[in-house]
Formats: sequence, structure tokens, C-alpha cells
Amino acid sequence: MTDIHTEAGVRETTEGRVFTVTGGDWDEIVAAAAGRADDERIIVNMGPQHPSTHGVLRLILEIDGETVTEARCGIGYLHTGIEKNLEFRNWTQGTTFVTRMDYLTPLFNETAYCLAVEKLLGITDQIPDRASVIRVLMMELNRISSHLVCLATGGMEIGSTTLMIYGFRDREIILDIFELVTGLRMNHAYVRPGGLAQDLPSGAVDQIREGIKLLRSRMHEYDKLATDNPVFKARLVDVGHLDLAGCMALGVTGPILRSTGLPHDLRKSDPYCGYENYDFEVATADTCDSYGRFLIRLEEMRQSLRIVEQCLARLEPGPVMVADKKIAWPAQLAIGPDGMGNSLDHIRNIMGTSMEALIHHFKLVTEGFRVPAGQAYAAVESPKGELGVHAVSDGGTRPFRVHFRDPSFTNLQSMAAMCEGGQVADVIVAVAGIDPVMGGVDR
Repeated sequence: MTDIHTEAGVRETTEGRVFTVTGGDWDEIVAAAAGRADDERIIVNMGPQHPSTHGVLRLILEIDGETVTEARCGIGYLHTGIEKNLEFRNWTQGTTFVTRMDYLTPLFNETAYCLAVEKLLGITDQIPDRASVIRVLMMELNRISSHLVCLATGGMEIGSTTLMIYGFRDREIILDIFELVTGLRMNHAYVRPGGLAQDLPSGAVDQIREGIKLLRSRMHEYDKLATDNPVFKARLVDVGHLDLAGCMALGVTGPILRSTGLPHDLRKSDPYCGYENYDFEVATADTCDSYGRFLIRLEEMRQSLRIVEQCLARLEPGPVMVADKKIAWPAQLAIGPDGMGNSLDHIRNIMGTSMEALIHHFKLVTEGFRVPAGQAYAAVESPKGELGVHAVSDGGTRPFRVHFRDPSFTNLQSMAAMCEGGQVADVIVAVAGIDPVMGGVDR
């Protein structure tokens, strides 16, 4: 028989070997049970390749059974170095970089950047009215397309494939308009310091009117499909809770902040591009949860349609670029028959005007204009919250520093507060309610 050594040991008797087995101290038993309980807590990496993390976002979750006990964000997987790249391009070329940050809201990135550059130049009040109206028109269409993606992907993640189909179907209407106006479905570089790259092409206003009409006729479908759907509400109501105090502590803005009942919207509180002249309501809710954020985005799309209609009514003939020829990037470009570059007639016109005009055009395009030394901050109300730009100039033709306050980056701080103590399945709903885009986070 094999020897067994215990606390009491082993002893031999006339009747044979005797084993005395004694129990451990009660505190040791409790500690051992706690140790076994700790083994039930596991670390789960949701992402960075997970389809429900809205890009290459890594969520590090500590879970106890199905309950999330600790949640952290791992970012940086999509880093593009755009802010650093801006320091090696002239001020106008910067728009082709910033439009690629939050790729669902390119026109907001461009406008915020250009507003900051225009502040540095001191030409904010010189921007033509037509350019400002078109900026507002394009941003509000962009707001609708961004919210449609948020609703579509959020619906898909909880099993509502119909909501996903509806969202992407309606987004195509807006992307077709963008393609007609800017030449691209996304990454437009359409808004430039001083105005716009070019005016609205022929047929654009009619297509926008038709698009608004079609989108408005379909808004009720989202209500029928999701708003009062008991299954949809069961997944969203009381999920991702964050109250006003939490939002203020974390710097959270946008629909998450407005779901606490605070009607904070930069279009009202700090107007830009003439927003003070438009009639619209700020959508709010008092639920502090993912369901309230869904309702807000739905109402904001309706309000954006109102603003776009007002933009069309306010459109007056006029230039779309500032009059100062030392700043004005050529904005009367004519597209060639291949749909790319400039037409030969346009090039002949530039080259045939005068030698001085040709030299000025060459210098402006290759070297760029100089921006007085200083710094400026400009912010716009993007679909996700306050999108701010801090631009610094050393007096040269290139930015000294440009930093973006991207709402996706700031709002992601709220993930832990929303998810800890909840279910693993609810993490997906909470993140969908934040609506982060990693292009804006990892810029």
C-alpha cells in the first residue's frame, strides 16, 4: 500500500498501518472556495476583429458567468497618423486627409477643419452665403446617412436584419447625391478653406428634392419595425445606462448626452455656418439608455430633412469661394469627359487668361497660401457629438499642428460605465448606442 502523508501523519500498530486524516482550518477552506470562485471569472477579448465592435475596436471584458465585472477598451489598431501627416501638406490639401478620419461623417470633418483654418485667416465673415448654405445642406444629408448606418448595424447586431436592409437601402439615396455633387460617395474633400471645391452641378437640386421626398415617406417604416416592437425594446430599454452626471464627468456629447434630457446641441448653443437662421428642434429623451438614443437619432433624421428643405429654399445664385484670390483655391472646375480631372476647355481658359494668372494659379496650387501665426478652435455638432479642431499656424503654408477632438474617441470612455454589471450580450447594444467609428478614434 502506498504511503499517504497527512497533517497527522502515518503510524504503525499491531493491527497494521493506521492513517489519521484531519480537516484544514475553516479560514483555509473559505479561501480555497474563493479561489475556485475566481477561476470562474475569465477574460474575454471581444475584438479587434469582432463584427459587432464597429471597426477594429478591442473590448477586454472580465466576466463572471454572463455578467461583465470589468470592461476596458483597447484602441490603436487603425492608427493612420492623419494628424501628423497634415503637418507635411499645405492647408488646402489637409481636407483630403481629414475627410478620411470618421469615414461615416466626412463632410463634418472637412467643415470643422475649414472653419478652424478660416478663423486663423480671419475670413469667417467673408465666406459666400451660397457656400455656407451648401455646407449645411451637405452636413445634414451626411447626418442622416450616418444615423442610418448606426441604426442598420445596431439592428443587425441584435438580429434585426430587416432594419439593416432598410438602413443601407435608404443610405444609398444620400450617397448617390454625394456622388453627383462631389464626384465621390465618401472621402469627398469637397469643403475647402474659403468655400467649396465646386458649385452644385446641374440636376443636383432636383435630385435632392426627390431624395428628401423618398426618405420622408420611409421614416414611418422604422417606427413600425422597431420603435414599438416589444423584442426590440426588450434589448434596448435600460441597457447602456449613463445619466447626466456620468456624461458631464466623461465629456460625453451627442445623442448620449441628449438621452439624459439635456438639449445640448452646438447648432443652437454656438451656431456656425448660419445655423441660427434655420428652424429645427433639438431631439432629447429622458431614458438615459440605448433605447432613448435610438429615438433621438430617428428624430434627428426628421429634423435634418427639415433643414435640408430650408437650405434648398435659401439657395441663391452666387460664388462658392471667398473673393480673395490669394486664398481662393480654384472652385470653377469643369470635369473632363472621362469623369476625372479638368476638361481641356477649362485648362485652356486658365492658360489663356494671362501669364500672371497662370503663375498665380501654379503658386497657389503647388505651394499654398500662408496662414498668419496663431491658434484657433472650431467645433461642429457631428452625428456623434462635438467634433472640435484645434489648429496651430506658425505663419507658413502648412499647419504647425492640427488636433481633432473626435466624439467617438471621447464617448468611448463611457463604455465601462455602461457595461460593467450588465450582461455580455448587452455590451453589443451599449457600444452600438455609442456609435463609435474607429477611423475617428485612431486618427
